[in-house]
Amino acid sequence: MHWPFRAAFAPRLAASCAAVAIAAAAVAPAAPARAADEPDLIFRKSTVFRWVSPNDKLGTYAVDDPEVEGVACHFTVPERGGFKGWLGLAEEISDISLACRQTGPIRFKEKFTQGDEVFRKRRSLFFKKMQIVRGCDVKRNVLVYVVYSDRLIEGSPQNSTSTVPIMPWGADPPAKCADWLEK
Repeated sequence: MHWPFRAAFAPRLAASCAAVAIAAAAVAPAAPARAADEPDLIFRKSTVFRWVSPNDKLGTYAVDDPEVEGVACHFTVPERGGFKGWLGLAEEISDISLACRQTGPIRFKEKFTQGDEVFRKRRSLFFKKMQIVRGCDVKRNVLVYVVYSDRLIEGSPQNSTSTVPIMPWGADPPAKCADWLEK
């Protein structure tokens, strides 16, 4: 069936989508200047075979906390294949796993607030992003990391949490995250 009005409305629809994307970018909070850059790819493993287009995969990545020396986080995310995934148009699934560990003496570079962003990555063309945020369990002297994805309008309750107890490293006494937490 032919829809003659489709051609008349297509430019308006494209302009509306572009306007919404620009408005969303303007309203969305800016990423902190110190958030980690690109993560290091550790490996990918195919999960769904596709004959012609790229396979669906699980990608495992590492990122160092940009504000806390001596902490690294590893996360695994599903990556859509197919032609939409290949072109970067597919909306990615929100299932993300996270593990953070102390990799050396922990040294804080500057004060931080609960829920500060450590890393952010776009998970769809416009509206969905994955974030790793950090907090401090003052009572236990433990750094707490949470990964989740959100959208401009509706987020996902799926998340993963990892903790890093701040332990002595060599002769250095352990730092106290409470001393670096902004009140």
